[in-house]
Amino acid sequence: MSNEVTLDAVDRDILFHLSQDGRLTNVELAKRVGLTPPPCLRRVRRLEEAGVVTGYRAVIDPEAVGRGLEVLVAVEIYAQDRTSFEEFEGTVASYEEVVEFRRMYGRPDYFLRVAVADHAAYEAFLTGRLSCLPAVLRLESHLTMKEIKTGP
Repeated sequence: MSNEVTLDAVDRDILFHLSQDGRLTNVELAKRVGLTPPPCLRRVRRLEEAGVVTGYRAVIDPEAVGRGLEVLVAVEIYAQDRTSFEEFEGTVASYEEVVEFRRMYGRPDYFLRVAVADHAAYEAFLTGRLSCLPAVLRLESHLTMKEIKTGP
């Protein structure tokens, strides 16, 4: 959070409802949290300005946009210096197939969530882009059998 803000029960209720449906109208949100619209809108704006609410987005069906295969990739790298870390991170972050990218404590050094059309597209990504990066020591792919829970 950019500015410290104290959250009360109503703020937490607002956050819950917005996380479930970011397209709620202010009138509907106010009704759900037991406020009238003007104070509800003031609270939402305060939460946005404080950096508690960082944005709104559409959740897209990966199958509909040709990214039906999702793979979690554990990556260990050789690099120990800041420049190598930053170069590796900048390159991997630029790949459109990488939809989530996290540096970890301990091993592995990174986890990637990669979304591609199919197994052939993943193989092309892995062999043609990721595994040939100079910092890469080891890659381990984990294919999702079934998505059980995602999001809030």
